Amino acid sequence: MLMKWLDKIDWKILIVIALMLGLAPFQPSPHLFVKFNMLMQGTLTQPMDIFDLLMHGAPSILVLIKAARQFIFKR
Repeated sequence: MLMKWLDKIDWKILIVIALMLGLAPFQPSPHLFVKFNMLMQGTLTQPMDIFDLLMHGAPSILVLIKAARQFIFKR
């Protein structure tokens, strides 16, 4: 299956990457929170802001997909 590569990634590595990118930069406020707030307010219109949201949020989405595959859709 196409998603087997995700199953091979170790949980610890994926979570560390998700935390590091999701919370970077640590000061004054994490990018992921700022961009998500912009998305909720409807002010996320610049291409660079959209790219930042995707880049900083991708590892967290991979963690959610891996959890769903392992715990919810477990066969």
